[in-house]
Amino acid sequence: MPPENAFLIQLTTMYSDPSQCLYCTNNQTLSDLMIEICELSVSRAFLFKEQTYRGRCLVAYKDHVNDLNELSDDDRNAFMADVARVTRAMQRAFNPEKINYGAYSDKLSHLHFHLAPKYVDGPDYGGTFQMNPGKVYLSDAEYQEMIEKIKQYL
Repeated sequence: MPPENAFLIQLTTMYSDPSQCLYCTNNQTLSDLMIEICELSVSRAFLFKEQTYRGRCLVAYKDHVNDLNELSDDDRNAFMADVARVTRAMQRAFNPEKINYGAYSDKLSHLHFHLAPKYVDGPDYGGTFQMNPGKVYLSDAEYQEMIEKIKQYL
């Protein structure tokens, strides 16, 4: 095994247990927070249920890795292509002024990007988006309409 692979295996075992990860187990916490839109080349796309930032999505890597730097160049490029693919669809579907990217993983060490559309005169425009403002929830039909709109452009 090449030394860099041994390092990556060691590094991944130092973080969270995949059996406790909401993205790996598809647990109730995940379904309470978001709705899966689709699978992409190396990741999964989700629509956030909390919609203060209209069209907010999340892209999670398919496997349990903790950080972008743990991926091979090919896997990193494929993941970032998935992120860009989702943001392009969001841009076309909702026409935000800007899409903010967040990849924190302080408390949940599974590689994922939050994608928060920002609108002029909208919440937190010109500042950092809130992780979960807990203010705007939609009906099942409204979520489905948003998902279909995103899928139309994926």
